[in-house]
Amino acid sequence: MKINAHIAGMPAGYLFSEIAAKVRAFEAQQPGEKVIPMGIGDVTQPLPASVAQAFIAAVQGMASREDFYGYGPVGGYPFLIEAIIQGDYAPRGVDLALEEVFISDGAKTDTSAIQELFAPDALIAVTDPVYPVYVDSNAMAGRLGRCVDGRWERLVTLPCTHESGFMPWLPRERVDVLYLCFPNNPTGAMLDHQQLKRLVDWAGERETLIIYDGAYRAYIADDTLPRSIYEVPGAREVAVECSSFSKTAGFTGVRCGYMVVPKGLKGRLPGGGRVSLNALWRRRLSSKSNGVSYPVQRAAQASCSPQGQAEIAENIALYRQNAAILLKALEGLGLEVQGGVHAPYLWLKAPGGMSGWELFDYLLNRARVAGTPGEGFGLCGAGCFRLTAFGSRENTILGAQRITDALRAL
Repeated sequence: MKINAHIAGMPAGYLFSEIAAKVRAFEAQQPGEKVIPMGIGDVTQPLPASVAQAFIAAVQGMASREDFYGYGPVGGYPFLIEAIIQGDYAPRGVDLALEEVFISDGAKTDTSAIQELFAPDALIAVTDPVYPVYVDSNAMAGRLGRCVDGRWERLVTLPCTHESGFMPWLPRERVDVLYLCFPNNPTGAMLDHQQLKRLVDWAGERETLIIYDGAYRAYIADDTLPRSIYEVPGAREVAVECSSFSKTAGFTGVRCGYMVVPKGLKGRLPGGGRVSLNALWRRRLSSKSNGVSYPVQRAAQASCSPQGQAEIAENIALYRQNAAILLKALEGLGLEVQGGVHAPYLWLKAPGGMSGWELFDYLLNRARVAGTPGEGFGLCGAGCFRLTAFGSRENTILGAQRITDALRAL
């Protein structure tokens, strides 16, 4: 058989799989040495009680003929879509129709699958550092060309550094698609309304589609900051938005998310005509997905209820406090740190001119703490390091102390 040479020619493996393998190897060589995981952004708090109860009730209902559900509607059940619109968007002054919200098993799925709507020669732009899925999915489709010395031939990268305040440098050339994530993974940076409006206006002038990943917006601590790109005038004409229940309701193992595709959003056909992205996305889903299970969607609906939101707020408060603990420890060492306020991630410059991978190895062996090397997120991540605040309070305090002791010994 012939294989997809674009996948076969991709460099290395998936970043977080590599990290997990390195940690397993270390623990195998050092029996009894338990590593504190601060690299992979997986939650540790259990499902909120009301969410779990709704999940259980829906599963039990599936055992009766009256409450059994088979294939769900394309795009998701209206009860969940309505809960998302009323809970996430209406309070921010964003008006959405049911047909504009599509339920999926997570933002990772959506941000990797949306590229199937793009032409093979579409020019893609991403921030650097960047969540690897945006790049990998386009590379697998052959859209980025070859990777030479860590650079993809046909990928436009927008540097986001400590020096630039993590505001993307906009490209001079026209691009077809720009991926954005705010609050940002991996840097924890956040944009205000004015900064986001600049990006929306730029996209409108150039007819560039923005893929906006808002998976971490529940962590924004300032109500004056935008939680949705649609709070910015003109965004409905240039942007789709993804979000997830993973890092809010603890659905990393349950799987549910959603994407908003406005009905007025258009793409260009080769002959010069226009086509609705909403219609194309619905057509793709109808052929390639049977959606998210009924019990999971009922659980997600429960997370949108007042009780569910109150329970979720407690978990998010714990993760925010964890981030504050880590931020205080890192700043106490005199390190240059971004994030930890509006996001569960902290992005730091490695001390002493170390690379991110050198710091990874040092902290793994000296502190028994696993973070994420910045090099895994792009060339601008070189010499940087990401830590997550998703651990337990006990592990966060212990990890912060271990990191402090190890770095002071340098």
